[in-house]
Amino acid sequence: MKLGDISVSYIEIVIKAMEHLDIDVGDILAKYSINQAALSSPDARVTIPKFMRIGHDCITKSCAPWFGLVMGEVTTPTNLGIAGLLALSAQNLKQACEQISTYELLNKYNSRGQSQFYVSHSFGMEQGRSRELCRDYGVEDGQGVLMFYSINPYNEYNHFVVDSVLSGWHSVIKALCGREDAVAKVCFEFPAPAYADKYAEYFNCEVLFEQADNFLVLNAQALSWPCLNRSGPTFELLRRGADEDLEKARLGLSFHEKVSRAIGPLLDGTTPTLEQVSGQLNMAPWTVRRKLVDEGGSFQKTLNETRRDLSISYVRDTALTLGEIAYLLGFGSPTAFQRAFKRWTGEAPGGFRSRHTSKD
Repeated sequence: MKLGDISVSYIEIVIKAMEHLDIDVGDILAKYSINQAALSSPDARVTIPKFMRIGHDCITKSCAPWFGLVMGEVTTPTNLGIAGLLALSAQNLKQACEQISTYELLNKYNSRGQSQFYVSHSFGMEQGRSRELCRDYGVEDGQGVLMFYSINPYNEYNHFVVDSVLSGWHSVIKALCGREDAVAKVCFEFPAPAYADKYAEYFNCEVLFEQADNFLVLNAQALSWPCLNRSGPTFELLRRGADEDLEKARLGLSFHEKVSRAIGPLLDGTTPTLEQVSGQLNMAPWTVRRKLVDEGGSFQKTLNETRRDLSISYVRDTALTLGEIAYLLGFGSPTAFQRAFKRWTGEAPGGFRSRHTSKD
């Protein structure tokens, strides 16, 4: 199982950010074999580890650890792919935010999770979820929450990702409605970084650190504000095609793969249960178990294979410590993780990482 991949439209954001800083990015693109043909292809994607390395190299070259905030500043709705085009033609901000989260999968996939949009106390929301938003996220009745998933633990390779996503959403929302006051606050899961003073330059609202997650809170009245470029016929045409593409993406997965994708975001310091995974799939546990058996597998086998594949990807493709990887994948200790890794690959994770690093 891969950590994930993203459209080259996100590389376009990197390029625009470097141009904004008046710094040549050609050498970095060449280093990662990204050429104009790839940048022009609607199907071209880069792996998330490669994207993080590109961002890190840009930070190093620009001497701007707040590079993610610069990326957000130059982000436009079109950089979000079909989701952004749907948001651009949506009737109001509420509908626009729904498109950004719903169709994100068409432009990027991350094993850690998918963005979500909620309206506190809205019709159809579970009462428990509504209370959680109010208690843990400081959300008031009627406000909207556009939430990015956690990619903890944070390091010099992934901090900029969260900065770029939240500041990018902030820029897109301003562009959609033509107003500066739609967002009430921006919340980051990580502690305030050394460049914390820079956030005031990029956000015209309250910025909070060490929060329950990474998210924007939209003012309740802003959700009904019309989008400047709204177009009902265009929106419906785009959504029809987007729904077809989303269905194709899902149909192309075996049930084992669907379960594996549901397991990934739940591997966050604990081992997910069949009941938890079933809830993510909106299915009864016995249905999930039966469908896996029909494909010749089981829930435990799928769980083990998902942990194995993610373990290999984390060790090979990221700078996370072995202890951090062990925690992320729900192992009781680094020692237990190392034993499992050696059983899966035939070698210790440290040696495996060194060998693949030397090849790079």
